[in-house]
Amino acid sequence: MDSEGRIARELCAALGPAGSPAEVGAAISRIVGRRVAHDALRLVGLNPAIGIGLGAFSFWHEYQPTLISALVLNRYLHGDPCPLPVLARQSVPVCVVGAGAGDGRRNALVRRVLAAHGAGSELRLLIRDRHGVWGLLGLLRAEGGRPFGENDIHRAQQLAPALLAALRGYVTAGPLTPTVPALPTGVITIAPDHTVRSISPQAREWTRQMWPAAGSGVPDWIANAFWVGLSLQVRAHTRDPHAWTPLICAPAANFGRWVLIHGQPLDESGESDVAILIQAAGGKLLLPSFSDWYGITAGERRVIECLYAGAAAKQIARDLDLSLYTVNDHLKSVYRKTRAQSRDELIAAIAG
Repeated sequence: MDSEGRIARELCAALGPAGSPAEVGAAISRIVGRRVAHDALRLVGLNPAIGIGLGAFSFWHEYQPTLISALVLNRYLHGDPCPLPVLARQSVPVCVVGAGAGDGRRNALVRRVLAAHGAGSELRLLIRDRHGVWGLLGLLRAEGGRPFGENDIHRAQQLAPALLAALRGYVTAGPLTPTVPALPTGVITIAPDHTVRSISPQAREWTRQMWPAAGSGVPDWIANAFWVGLSLQVRAHTRDPHAWTPLICAPAANFGRWVLIHGQPLDESGESDVAILIQAAGGKLLLPSFSDWYGITAGERRVIECLYAGAAAKQIARDLDLSLYTVNDHLKSVYRKTRAQSRDELIAAIAG
């Protein structure tokens, strides 16, 4: 059996900057498959600062596009036997849906969706620590194959620390300061029948920048599934304000700069069109997610906020009632964690 350290190193290497998302997904599948046999895999990056909703980035291997769309629609229209917020509260954040997971109505609906696309069962593992939920691992087995069982659940759970290390390594290995230009805010309108009604020129340019057609290895369906999934969450949040807020802060590792994507209904009922807005993330909109991924503490974050506002170290010490030594110590820690070479580089990273 592979050691946990070896698994972690292999996963971190697989999520390196080289390789398309499809190639990375295949590499992750080979590594995970030595622990838990499966026919398809998805690894989704989340963020404690945002909450449990759509992923900020993801890697896929052998999941059918039509299955992803069907699962998303089923979740919002009929409910899910394993909702992620409920799973996050469990002592063991692993569940199985489909074959072998009971005969409840919601599971029966999911099982029919899976079967219609040649799948039998799906194992879902939330990747979390004391700070919150960082990701989701989904594994599929084909219809007619052995459903996931208790031994699979146990072995999948053992992978969680290595997967978290790999996700964090992927985000923090990305460019600290933007490598692509900021664009004006783009707007995508989603109709009530879950189709894209319109895309502004700015949104088209954002889409080309985020998912370039040539050589990116990103299939076209991912973008459309992303917009539709976010619009469905907007409608869910309109009905229930306690539902996850439809907001995503995607890392520079994915798109060359941090990008903020959020949705809002165009009427109070949420039954009309939904607008999806895409914009550069920076300042107070970026800092919570940035701090999470780079492991920046609450005290360090307060110093960064003052620094971003233009304060010098002595002024920060006065404003926060800290010693100058403590302020400089916080800054040294932030520079080490982010690998920023100077105050100006750090401010440029937060400004986006």
